[in-house]
Order: sequence, then structure tokens, then C-alpha cells
Amino acid sequence: MSAARAAAFALAALLALGCRVEEGRDAAAPRPAPDFALPDLAGATVSLAELRGKPAVIDFWATWCTPCEFQIPVLNALHERHGERISVVGVAVDAGGREVVAPYAAEHRIRYRVLLGDEALAQRFGAIGFPTLFVLRADGTIDSTHVGIVDAEELEAAVEAALAPPTQRAGAG
Repeated sequence: MSAARAAAFALAALLALGCRVEEGRDAAAPRPAPDFALPDLAGATVSLAELRGKPAVIDFWATWCTPCEFQIPVLNALHERHGERISVVGVAVDAGGREVVAPYAAEHRIRYRVLLGDEALAQRFGAIGFPTLFVLRADGTIDSTHVGIVDAEELEAAVEAALAPPTQRAGAG
């Protein structure tokens, strides 16, 4: 097992025990999200460029990640509340791809778009474990990063911050 994978498993174990790490907002130095083009469960390709124009929530997860399962209802509710104003996307990092992810997504009734990615893309974003969620601004820059399970109120606040005009964001001036 590689050192990076061992670290990811250790973090997942801590998260499963209820520990949570949050990096939070970095309004002073937003960075562009890494570009990607990934298939969704229906076979259509989704790119980062297609998500630009409105804020997006990108959640990196895996079927083997127990804490990731607890994130699904929060993301489903967010998608239902704000689906017109934001994009909610789950990026599954499972090596088994669609054969593993599609049945899991159906069983857990995931209502937001699920893309088939990998751990390398998650690492390019800066994920250090799963789940790791990124809230992007409409311009494709990362507004906030959340490692571990994010509760509904916290996610709602992060989305509202990303929706706010730049002059109204904390630290903007």
C-alpha cells in the first residue's frame, strides 16, 4: 500500500470515528480548481468548464468510505434546495468505476450528478481523505474546502458565501 493511500485510509478511519477536519474558506487567495472532463453514470462527459457560470459543490467520495454515506442526504437536500442556482456533483474515486458506483448510487438514492473520477484528481484538488468537499465560485475558483462530514447548516453557509458577490465576501475589499 502506498504511503498516500495509507494516509487516506487513516484519515477515513478517524472520520468514521466522528473526527472532523475543516480547512474552510480562503477568500484572500482563491485558487483555480483543477480542470477535468469525467463521465457521469449515464456516459455523458462533464467538464469543469461546463460547471462555470454558477457556484458548484464538488464532493469526492467512495463506496468503501463509511463517512461518505452520511454526506449523501445533506447533498441531496442541497441539490433539491439550490439545484437551479448551483451545481452539486459527486466524484466517485472507486477503482471499479461504473460497475461499482452505479448500484451504490441507486441503492443510496443519490439525486445529484455522479461522475467517475479517481484518487489522482482528488489529490490534484487537494483532498487528503474522503469525503472531501469543495465549494467553487462561479468563476471556477475554490471558495472553501471541507474535509470530513459537512452538516447541512455549514454547507448552506459555504454555498451562500460562494453565491455572494465578491464585494460581500469576508476578506474581500
